[in-house]
Amino acid sequence: MREPAAEPAADATGPDLHLDLPATGSRRAALTQALREAVRAGRLAPGTRLPPYRTLALDLGVARNTVADAYAELVAEGWFTARQGSGTRVAERAAPAHPVRTPKRPSGHRPGPAHNLGQGRPDAASFPRADWIAATRRALTAAPDEAFGPGDPQGRAELREALAHYLARVRGVRTTPDRIVVCAGFAHALRLLFEGQVLRGPLAVEAYGLPFHRGLLHAAGVRTVPLGIDAKGTRTDELATATAASPRTAPRAVLLTPAHQFPTGGPLHASRRAAAVDWARANGTLVLEDDYDGEFRYDREPVGAVQGLDPEHVVYLGSVSKSLSPAVRLGWLVLPEHLVAPVLAVKGEREAWTGTLDQLALAELIESGRYDRHVRRMRQRYRARRGRLVEQLAEQAPHIAVTGIAAGLHAVLRLPPGTEASSVKAATWEGVALDGLAGFRHPDAVVPPADGLVVGYATPSESAYGPALDALCRILPPAPDPDPAPERSPFPDPGRSPVPPGL
Repeated sequence: MREPAAEPAADATGPDLHLDLPATGSRRAALTQALREAVRAGRLAPGTRLPPYRTLALDLGVARNTVADAYAELVAEGWFTARQGSGTRVAERAAPAHPVRTPKRPSGHRPGPAHNLGQGRPDAASFPRADWIAATRRALTAAPDEAFGPGDPQGRAELREALAHYLARVRGVRTTPDRIVVCAGFAHALRLLFEGQVLRGPLAVEAYGLPFHRGLLHAAGVRTVPLGIDAKGTRTDELATATAASPRTAPRAVLLTPAHQFPTGGPLHASRRAAAVDWARANGTLVLEDDYDGEFRYDREPVGAVQGLDPEHVVYLGSVSKSLSPAVRLGWLVLPEHLVAPVLAVKGEREAWTGTLDQLALAELIESGRYDRHVRRMRQRYRARRGRLVEQLAEQAPHIAVTGIAAGLHAVLRLPPGTEASSVKAATWEGVALDGLAGFRHPDAVVPPADGLVVGYATPSESAYGPALDALCRILPPAPDPDPAPERSPFPDPGRSPVPPGL
């Protein structure tokens, strides 16, 4: 009789292995053939450790010697290797006869751009990995046993308490932990509010914004009404006019990016902030405040959140997608008291979107002060990135203005009229990923169209940023002939944004 293959000494359970054996016939022959076919098919890759005899025998309902004999036969044939103390493994030379092939890319597929200046993404290489690991370790050590059960749809109390203190200190938000609902980001927040019909349309929006958000609202049956934009920001005074003209069809809420209008880049003037809140109070409506990058203001201290003016008429929406990473699927709604229960009813009895462990880690990161330190580091880095962009344009393309305030992770370059489409096409040929301003314009907006490029400066690595700026300057249009009567523009800053002080 053949000597059985070596049995591992320390592992009492071993890895799981799925095998289908026929109900009749020789069990040993069937097991040997099933193992051989698993190797041939690539399900058992070279180097894979096999379960111990007793474990696989118990799983399959066969005798231990049946497994031992099958292993020994495959060792003899060269399919497996066995060594005392390390168990039985698939031989390194046992390549599958019909390996699983990687699907071919479509013939029209193109590689990614050489220079990524797309908006909306932070510097992925700067994610605070060591701090996140440390926060996770501390959070897991301190977590109560119940934290590992079904998730609370409102979010972990530890995170809601940390957010309440942080948002009050940094953004001037007035809230308590019981008015915060944790979600998976801004888009998830919109779905909770509108797909769940906590709120209904029409919804007033800014004339420029993300098409993805408009599409999400349209899919939920919400009609969006664009508001104009000028040098003072969004024309929130149009809300009162629209309500007076037709109260039955007037907007029931307004969605704003007051700290840094996306994408044109201007802040909402104090009078316009007050007008939005006054309209909400007078009509029993709501302001939805998207504070997507409120922590990244470079020329002076950020203006506080609109929510601080009236917590009962403003829904404050935030996330870590810009400050940390969109891979950390965590955001929050700071709600008026009367909306907490309806939003939780839409979420259901158990949390289905966000992970408890990530919530605990973020809470620890905030409470330890490491989140603040990370934001400060990134603020300095993005400030320097924006400064380099402004300086290089001033040297190589002085006719191109960088509009808006020094803030956020992107800038808008104002182009001569009629040159946006050709510039976007030139960027494609040059391998530069960026967006034209026209793609963000609401189809029903009445503001005059403006030519511009939306340039993200956070994504490229330090070594790639210089070449990306050089490529950007190559695709810009030449200076136009002087025009004594320029058209009105939605851009908030008619002049060049200064280089941030200290650069």
